[in-house]
Amino acid sequence: MKFFVVSVAALCSTSALAQTHEYRVLFGGDDVGGLEVETEGDTSAIVFDYKQNGRGPTIAETVLTGPEGNPINWTITGRTTFGNPVNESYACNDGKAEWRDSTGPGSADACSFYIDQNGSPWGVSLLAKALLEDPDGEMAVLPGGTARIRARNTASYDGEAGEVTVTTYEITGLSTNPVHVTLDQDLRLFAVASPRFAIIRKGYEAADEALRAEAERYSTQRFVEIQAQAARNFDGPVRIRNVRIFDPKGLALTEAKDVVVSGERIASIQSVGSPVTEGETVIDGAGGTLVPGMYEMHGHIGQDNALMNLVAGVTSVRDMGNENNVLDGLIERIDNGVIAGPRITRSGFIEGKSEFSAATGEIAANQEEAIDLVRWYAARGYPQVKLYNSMNPEWASAVVSEAHELGMRVAGHVPAFSTADAMINAGFDEITHVNQLMLGWVLNEGEDTRTLFRFTAMQRFPSLDLDGDKVQSTLNKMAEEGVAHDPTIAIHELGLTAVDGEVPAGSVDVYDNMPVNTQRSMKQALFGTENQEERDAYVAAYGTIIETLSLMHEKGILLVPGTDLGGSFAYHRELELFEQIGMTPAQVLKRATYDMAEYLGQDEDLGSIEKGKYADFFLVAGDPTADLKQIKSIQMVVSNGTVYFPSEVYPNFGIKPFAAAPQILTEQ
Repeated sequence: MKFFVVSVAALCSTSALAQTHEYRVLFGGDDVGGLEVETEGDTSAIVFDYKQNGRGPTIAETVLTGPEGNPINWTITGRTTFGNPVNESYACNDGKAEWRDSTGPGSADACSFYIDQNGSPWGVSLLAKALLEDPDGEMAVLPGGTARIRARNTASYDGEAGEVTVTTYEITGLSTNPVHVTLDQDLRLFAVASPRFAIIRKGYEAADEALRAEAERYSTQRFVEIQAQAARNFDGPVRIRNVRIFDPKGLALTEAKDVVVSGERIASIQSVGSPVTEGETVIDGAGGTLVPGMYEMHGHIGQDNALMNLVAGVTSVRDMGNENNVLDGLIERIDNGVIAGPRITRSGFIEGKSEFSAATGEIAANQEEAIDLVRWYAARGYPQVKLYNSMNPEWASAVVSEAHELGMRVAGHVPAFSTADAMINAGFDEITHVNQLMLGWVLNEGEDTRTLFRFTAMQRFPSLDLDGDKVQSTLNKMAEEGVAHDPTIAIHELGLTAVDGEVPAGSVDVYDNMPVNTQRSMKQALFGTENQEERDAYVAAYGTIIETLSLMHEKGILLVPGTDLGGSFAYHRELELFEQIGMTPAQVLKRATYDMAEYLGQDEDLGSIEKGKYADFFLVAGDPTADLKQIKSIQMVVSNGTVYFPSEVYPNFGIKPFAAAPQILTEQ
């Protein structure tokens, strides 16, 4: 596989004074590309290119810095991870700033540090340096907000140029989560790392594991602090007074009740206004509605979105692919109450070996290795495995047979050069992503879906005859054999219909509550197009997807709600889209709660609000069976008996709360 082969020397003139800085991009420890910066005087030419799972950004930048280290002229071109074109610029002239990114043009009467939308990590290092040279360690930035910096840790690493002492800094105020950047003693970029991903100075790749562990530690510390402030564990029972309960089996709300929680379980459900026993904490539900905790069925859960899911009413997540040790550590921290997060159901990710292999999970080079991985996951209690794009489709029958023999469900993508029909015949229990299901109806023999082609080929969907034999035979077989489908509608809506500069339909209700840079990212298209004709084809393709899913719902195929977008607010949108395929709000809520608990074999403890079940539910002021948007204004979440008020959590992420917390009438 060929990665970073572009020479910066071809992009700018060089001299004896020019300095070249090279970095490698490591994903789960695998080298997937590079970052190269050539600096001459105050000008840097940058190329940033990596590919993981058949996709990744390709970015070229030229940045000129002024005497204070702030960019005064900056151009960024290329393509984002999913191929959206980038043509971004910033200029400071005569003390005034002008810029253009995917959201459109902007200006300010005074120059400050411009926060790029689609640049490489080199821009973050320039920001860190500028903040460190500011006496207060903070500054107003463009297009808006205030950036702040603090040092977190100093360490030394050996590499090909000798030992380097570096310091990791935390920058806040840019988005919902902090940014960590590691600089050397000369304040030059050394690394940027997260628990799964790192960009490290070439020759020092051996620092990858330590830097990623450091990033995970900082994230944990942050969420431990939030947990200490936000989690409410009361002494004695907790009574939520005067609430209606959504009953998923009856698809309706009960009359007003009191719900009493003791420890992690629901102790009783009583008539409203029943006597309060000594030692109880009483929370006023004020006639609102309690809804069982919801299931995000297509998560790739991480520490940074665990709490955000919880306060969005998502108390359970099915993880569809992760680094096993990272996920195990997260589950342990949540289970021990160190940080907050949903209950997690694991999927064992199995990928085939190819130049396009995803770095997530485990990779098999042959059928026997794939079967061995099934056994490995089964021995560790995984209830299902997920098969991926590069797996040889000829292995599917044997792999599925082994999984079923061991009592495991099999879900997955349709492997490249195969079809959903072939995977259904091989015994798949669930097909993942609606494009994966539908591509087999439009692809020609030999076309490769391990690249972005699995997205661009959706432009062919409008040509489908949904009443034709090809489509009907697949859907009828799914209905007859009970094959479920995880369509991830919201990510398809975003990719196919979102355009630069406009707030997409799925973000309209939350946009105003988000910090500035999150708003910018919301107004950026996911899939790139070359012209309006392509965008029109994508929009038409989305219409075909909705028609197909409506047809599947009519046929009784179980559609499971998941996002592949991190859950949280995107999950709320996913449920709205389930309405669009023919379900009532009450049916959507049942699907998101009881149906998914039953599907995963967890309905004895979860999925409804009943005596003896886990206390996993949330409170809204209105009636979500009449207006599903009520789930976007959550007042309180109870998870495993612990109480959270989202209005106390969201400010930690720079988000304006959507609803006030309920009143605590008495507290023990």
